[in-house]
Amino acid sequence: MAAVEHPRIRSGVLDDRLYQERIAATAVAHNTLVVLPTGLGKTAIALRVIAEYLLREPTRSILFLAPTRPLVVQHARSVAATLFAPEPLALTGAIPPERRADLLRPPQVVVATPQVIANDLAEGGFPLSTFSLLVFDEAHRAVGDYPYVAIGRANRDGPAARVLAMTASPGGSLARIREVWNHLGIERFEYRTDRSPDVLPYIHGIGVETVEVPVPAEVRDLAIRLRAAVAGPVDTLRELGLLPAGEASRRALLDVGTRLHRAIEAGRAAGESAPNLWKAVTAQAVAMKGLHALELAESQGVDSLREFLRRQTPPPGRRMTPAQRAFLADPDVVEVRRRLDQITVEHPKVAKVVEIVADELARKPDARVIVFAQYRDTVDRLVEELERLHDPGVRAARFVGQATHGSDVGLSQKEQVALLDGFREGRVNALVATSVAEEGLDIPATDLVVFYEPIPDVIRTIQRRGRTGRARTGRVLVLVAEGTRDVGLHRAASSRERRMHAMLEEVEAEAAAGRGLPPPRPKTVQTTLGESP
Repeated sequence: MAAVEHPRIRSGVLDDRLYQERIAATAVAHNTLVVLPTGLGKTAIALRVIAEYLLREPTRSILFLAPTRPLVVQHARSVAATLFAPEPLALTGAIPPERRADLLRPPQVVVATPQVIANDLAEGGFPLSTFSLLVFDEAHRAVGDYPYVAIGRANRDGPAARVLAMTASPGGSLARIREVWNHLGIERFEYRTDRSPDVLPYIHGIGVETVEVPVPAEVRDLAIRLRAAVAGPVDTLRELGLLPAGEASRRALLDVGTRLHRAIEAGRAAGESAPNLWKAVTAQAVAMKGLHALELAESQGVDSLREFLRRQTPPPGRRMTPAQRAFLADPDVVEVRRRLDQITVEHPKVAKVVEIVADELARKPDARVIVFAQYRDTVDRLVEELERLHDPGVRAARFVGQATHGSDVGLSQKEQVALLDGFREGRVNALVATSVAEEGLDIPATDLVVFYEPIPDVIRTIQRRGRTGRARTGRVLVLVAEGTRDVGLHRAASSRERRMHAMLEEVEAEAAAGRGLPPPRPKTVQTTLGESP
């Protein structure tokens, strides 16, 4: 395959792909949002655009933003290996603000986390006017109060550097795309799927399979008890006019929590409180705890449920909250805890993952496998079970975020980078990870991705799936516990992804016709505390 030829790009480093050339040409001339499947070279496009701006504006710097420290390190390495440019400067929160200011010496390529840049902008310590190009990786994050929003605003109000925004999925709603578009000052839209004619020659293929896992009778009995524990506080919320009839979903309960929080703030400002407000607050918190316990029982494992219930009792010296007290006092929760003391069975998903990973690595010893799980407790259990195989062909490792919660110790940036290097080189061949491994990480030779549970978020689903099928054909297995919320979540994820692609095609058509984004759709009316939704 031919290589890209450019005065600022090292010979033979980047493949010359037509769709990347076309997208880069648009991005050089206009603020562009690029939506491209994971593994098809968003970083390569960014490097082509950076190279052009290094050539066109050699006295100005370039800012490459990425949401996590491992991604910053990865992108800095890519810049150094690909471009004829000064050694890239990697800025993260590990570097004190005063030191960061000393390191800024334009012209240079700065690769940074957005938190750092937004903080320095707020303090007046970041010279945005010296930058010609801003690259926003994982641009779907440019919503709400995420730091990308503040950086985009500062750029629009000030130097108006060129913007390149990249993501595998901008979100499942037109409103979210509109938010990203407006916050970053987007002018053009470049959208490709694995079915686009100019992309097809480079697709290796991903086979997605559903693995149905039966739930043992003992676990089903726990789930019945936990559903009953949820029913009580849900009935209370309905009596207070905060929930409609029917099954209460997590989203509905979160919406109730938001409304209650607003009512509390309004009451504080007015020096008064709505009737039954704290009764509703406790009921909502208890219902959320019950739903979480139910999810753990059905979808995660008995050990994860035990650990969650254990954590409901605070350590010595800390008081139990009203919600904890009410939840643990519920007769059905009391019975669940009693049965957990006697149950020896574990959720069959655990054994299924071990079987899948061991079979893959026995069949293909040079393979790489990533297992995604929602919770750290599950990650820890899976790594423990894989290590119990005592099989030298299975070299498993835990990959989680940096935060430490009590005895649950996170991984430092250095440890994360070392683990990814070990995975690329084969010292680790089974990475068991939380969501920290979903976004952007350059792991080109992953053969198999396992979802321990389906997830409803379309962005995260696409990000996880995109860890495979890059350098060669890959497989994705989604574990679904029969007769549980897993089934609905899996169905919902597929439906949302179809709707997202249909919406993106509409956006693409409108943008290509010069009409910008499609018009906003009417908003639904939000009810207030005490009204029946």
